[in-house]
Amino acid sequence: MGRILWSDSLPPTFSYPGTTAMLNFEGSSIAMEASPGSGQFMVEIDSLAPFKINFTDSDSLITLADSLAEGKHSLRVTYAIEGYEKHPEFRGFTISGTSPKLLPAPERPGLKIEFIGNSITCGYGTEAPDGKTHYSYDTQNHTLSYAYLTARSLNADFNVVARSGIGMYRSYGGPREGTPEQRMPAEYDRTLIYNPSHYWNHASFRPDIICINLGTNDTSLNDYDISLFEEAYKKFLVHLRMFQPQAKIVLLTGPMLHGTALEDVKASLDKLAANADNIYRFDMSEQTGELGYGADYHPSAAQAAKNAEELTSFLKTLL
Repeated sequence: MGRILWSDSLPPTFSYPGTTAMLNFEGSSIAMEASPGSGQFMVEIDSLAPFKINFTDSDSLITLADSLAEGKHSLRVTYAIEGYEKHPEFRGFTISGTSPKLLPAPERPGLKIEFIGNSITCGYGTEAPDGKTHYSYDTQNHTLSYAYLTARSLNADFNVVARSGIGMYRSYGGPREGTPEQRMPAEYDRTLIYNPSHYWNHASFRPDIICINLGTNDTSLNDYDISLFEEAYKKFLVHLRMFQPQAKIVLLTGPMLHGTALEDVKASLDKLAANADNIYRFDMSEQTGELGYGADYHPSAAQAAKNAEELTSFLKTLL
């Protein structure tokens, strides 16, 4: 699951968090092969607690489990970080045991959701102990993000198109007039972020619901033009609708927005959703610090779980 570059000459390549491989197998052990330096993945085997693995520059094969009971097992491996400069690849799995074999694949969920967003959607800093901790890949875990938790709660097949710092018209710290080449509308049609060589086939994934959580970086440092944000958002919605006419589109505000910026973004999104077919609005509860903070004062895992519960309840009303 996820935006993956498939080709005859290359292993499955990807860059967005949340990209997932699922399989069923028989055997007593299983190992995973990936390109060296791919970074962190979360692993779930049967009903055991999830755990994290890390493909460093010297790792190409990692044993995920051994001494399993002979018989049927399930595996789910999810990319936990943003791999835009790591170029991660799935290179296969090795199963061992008395009679090791791959079983028929798990059934894909029927419900499909796409999440478009920024660091909050990526799971930036969700494993950090407090807000004073600065970001690193070691503290990022997409499986603790509101997006991943919402998708799992609804048993959805999901795609994530998100990058820390990105905005709709202006990415973090950019000039007031915007960052035309580094914003979501400039990246959305690409299979791999920041790589214009591979166009994403929108027909390959038809989401029932698209959730957009952008605006936090557009209004960063209080140096923004809300009219430019609204104009860019409106054009992006037209672009989305051209490719995905069937989707219900939900315009979100995230938990890091507050004060005037929050009110400005809310007003713009309310206007865009008013009298529009299949476009909805939802505001996540604002973080107050009561549930702690992640790295650089991003949402903590507890805050993300709260927002996921809120969003899950809302999305159920659309199904």
